[in-house]
Amino acid sequence: MVSILDKLVDKQGGTMRSGDWYRNAISSIADNITANKLMREGRLTGRPSIGLLNMFFYDPKYKKTLPVYDTFPLVLPLETIEGGFSGLNFHYLPPALRLRLLEVMQQWATNNKMDKTTKFDVSWSRVKNIPLVKPTIKKYLWKHVRSNFLKIDLTQAAVAVYLPVQQFKKQSAASVYKASRSSI
Repeated sequence: MVSILDKLVDKQGGTMRSGDWYRNAISSIADNITANKLMREGRLTGRPSIGLLNMFFYDPKYKKTLPVYDTFPLVLPLETIEGGFSGLNFHYLPPALRLRLLEVMQQWATNNKMDKTTKFDVSWSRVKNIPLVKPTIKKYLWKHVRSNFLKIDLTQAAVAVYLPVQQFKKQSAASVYKASRSSI
């Protein structure tokens, strides 16, 4: 089965496109994109793929006290922590800034091919001083992960950052983006 991401990557033609191109490509199929559909059609793994973006369903332990949280994060894992992992949740940035952060992460690509074999060799020590990272750093506990992990190959990453599948609770996406912009 060909996933939504694969269809958009095929349209992309193997080259990075402008933000406008991604916005238009996504908006042309936006009615067909849901988190559940992505998970049904994608390549799932039992653990997050290190060095790649991952999507999964999550139910935070402290959701009663968190001001906002995303139940379907798009995360680039950074490090293992006690009981889980930390990572960059790209959904906390508006789509154009997500693409910019993805471009920044490319400096740590494991090869110059930028294909399915390429990963990001990132860690907290490498990214902690990047202003775009500040609103995206989150911790995830294994006991609160509610699905397998959808592996996003680097060839699909630019498309994935534009997908409107974030599932914020307690605040709107616009409020989250406004707060993120002010913290950068």
